[in-house]
Amino acid sequence: MRSIVAPACLLASLLATTSVSAQEWARFRGPNGTGFSQAKTIPTTWTEEDYNWKVELPGGSGHSSPVVWGDKVFLLSADPNDATRYMLCYDAKTGKQLWQRKYQSTPHHLHVRSSFASSTPAVDADHVYIGWSTPEVTTLKAFDHDGSEAWSLDLGPWVSQHGFGASPILFDDLVILHNSQQSNQLKEGVKPGVSAMMAFNRRTGKEVWRTPLVSANVCYSVPFLYEPAEGPIELICTSTGNGVFSLDPQTGKPNWSVEGAFKMRTVGSPIFAGGHIFGSTGSGAYAANYVVAVKPGKQADIAFQLNNSSKFKAPYVPSLIARGNDVYMLYDRGFASCVDATSGDVHWSARTGAAFSGSPVLVRDRIYCLDEEGVVWVIAADPQELRVLAKNPLGEPSRSVPAVSGGRMFLRTYSHLICVGGKGEAVGG
Repeated sequence: MRSIVAPACLLASLLATTSVSAQEWARFRGPNGTGFSQAKTIPTTWTEEDYNWKVELPGGSGHSSPVVWGDKVFLLSADPNDATRYMLCYDAKTGKQLWQRKYQSTPHHLHVRSSFASSTPAVDADHVYIGWSTPEVTTLKAFDHDGSEAWSLDLGPWVSQHGFGASPILFDDLVILHNSQQSNQLKEGVKPGVSAMMAFNRRTGKEVWRTPLVSANVCYSVPFLYEPAEGPIELICTSTGNGVFSLDPQTGKPNWSVEGAFKMRTVGSPIFAGGHIFGSTGSGAYAANYVVAVKPGKQADIAFQLNNSSKFKAPYVPSLIARGNDVYMLYDRGFASCVDATSGDVHWSARTGAAFSGSPVLVRDRIYCLDEEGVVWVIAADPQELRVLAKNPLGEPSRSVPAVSGGRMFLRTYSHLICVGGKGEAVGG
């Protein structure tokens, strides 16, 4: 039986098979990358006195977002000086560290906004899966829930300007990794990277399929699974070289692509809303950022494109979030927008004054996102106007994504993990 269903049916399936409060948060941005939770016990406002717990992470650095399975929270941390990596597991209820695994590594060049622990794990009932790299070695590992290493793979060199940040996902018996690497703007003497979408047996680590991709800018978008009205489930991802593209998740065989959709790097992950697949592209200059909406299928093509302008700001790093046919976007540098997913009409665009690198999540009718200073913004999912419901400072910078499971929210700053919620009915937005 397939373990992942269509984005439109995902929540209904979860509600039918498990209680919402016990919903697992098993990958980057939770269920199928939607970032969505129906939890009723996540507060809108809080102070440090309201924390369930707060723990300091070994190494003191990292952007890896937490994932949750049952009563265990998993994430990566690292030492920014010597690149030592830490695989960590905490008790979701108490914050007690259940285990850690420490791996020596080799310091190497990173973008100033990156870290040696930027990849978010994926987790299932048996294992937790994680990746990292040096320029010489790309590592993919699986751990049992007790911390025993189940298997470890060397996927070869990693070529990039900014460092590793690929997050794995799961489908049926497969661990899937978007192994995008750099081929342009390389230093003299550096060989181009070899990009591929890769799938491995989740129990053994044996490679099942590998689909070559066009190498251009290294891209960090994480795939999601899409089920069309007719036909089998598709693996959807975005990159500079391949645009918006679809693969058969069982075999890696290409289904369709819209090549040339992106002129710059894709960092934010794609989403589905209003009959369209949305992806964003940009650069550190920001001015030329844009968002595309693609009508999927054999005749896939761009339905509309939203360019940066005085009336709209397209994100570069943060992923988009959808509620029904409304898509909300947090621009990296001080704006938020809401657009109609079916037409591309801009409902509103307003100034926030905050810088965002982490991606938003949606809890019922409220959007939560950490800004770069470590302030948790709570915004009403309102297509009429920007309504900021609360700003909750955590006291330290962050570039991570909240996780929601068991009626609690888990928030990662550079060097701490914090848990809030689970203490009664929260007030809606």
